[in-house]
Amino acid sequence: MAVFSGILLQVMVPMLLIVGVGALLHRLFHFDMNTLSKLNMYVLLPVVAFINVYDSELSGKVLAAIFGFLLLQSSGLIVLSMMMAKLFKLERSRAAVFQNTIVLNNSGNFGIPVSQLVFHQQPLGAAIQIVVTIFQNFLTNTYGVYQFVSGNGKKGKWVAELWKNPVLHALLLGVVCRWLHVPVPSFLWTPLQRIADAFLAIALFTLGAQIAYARFTALPPLLYASVFGRLLFSPLLAAAFIFLLGIEGVTAQALLIASSYPCSRNTALYALEYDCHPDYAAQAVLLSTLLSAITVTGVVYVARLLFS
Repeated sequence: MAVFSGILLQVMVPMLLIVGVGALLHRLFHFDMNTLSKLNMYVLLPVVAFINVYDSELSGKVLAAIFGFLLLQSSGLIVLSMMMAKLFKLERSRAAVFQNTIVLNNSGNFGIPVSQLVFHQQPLGAAIQIVVTIFQNFLTNTYGVYQFVSGNGKKGKWVAELWKNPVLHALLLGVVCRWLHVPVPSFLWTPLQRIADAFLAIALFTLGAQIAYARFTALPPLLYASVFGRLLFSPLLAAAFIFLLGIEGVTAQALLIASSYPCSRNTALYALEYDCHPDYAAQAVLLSTLLSAITVTGVVYVARLLFS
């Protein structure tokens, strides 16, 4: 119990306090969300991706295990969400949002800060989270966008959007520089580190601003199925695949924790852009984020017990 409360107080509470400050400041000063989004996507997240990969020991064997796990995990969640959507007899646009709330998680604004706090003395754990984030970005801009596009009949250019993602290029650059042992001069490394240090606070401020105006009025029963699937079934499925693949140590811990994060904030953004039940999507993001203070803490605790 002491370990559980320690994780809650040292990891989740500080993170949620920053999220709360972000929500409050957005209500007071009305941040430009487009500017915050661009700052995170085109500056902070690519730098964090590059530094974590460059500093880590991601061998080819580890990468193969990570991608094998992620393919199995996402495929399992896709099949589960499709079956649940058919069971609930959801019309196509609502089914698209429902499935995305379960399959896609907030591995960027939420996952990377949590990973940095949990694995602050183990760069490998944070680097694995970067790889998970890249995979989630890929999944969001392929499967996720396809779901929304097919939900309302609009055409999307998700292939072009994927290749415009700067985080993907930063990850590839980090891998190349790492494998070729390319030294980064101090006059470049120092500002990169300063930018990476700013990511944690700004990413959480952005998350707080995004959910600042979400409301809990008239919560649909379907919302609870979304939250259950994302916060509880996903880590259970992940644990099964981790044992099946024989993954151990920090890699197993990082993958199990990464599977437990709340609904992706991009689900709410895309739902708004494609007019697919945006209120429901925003409620799923907010409720799952709040409840994750307990569920993610529990998963971190279990991950340390199982794979220490």
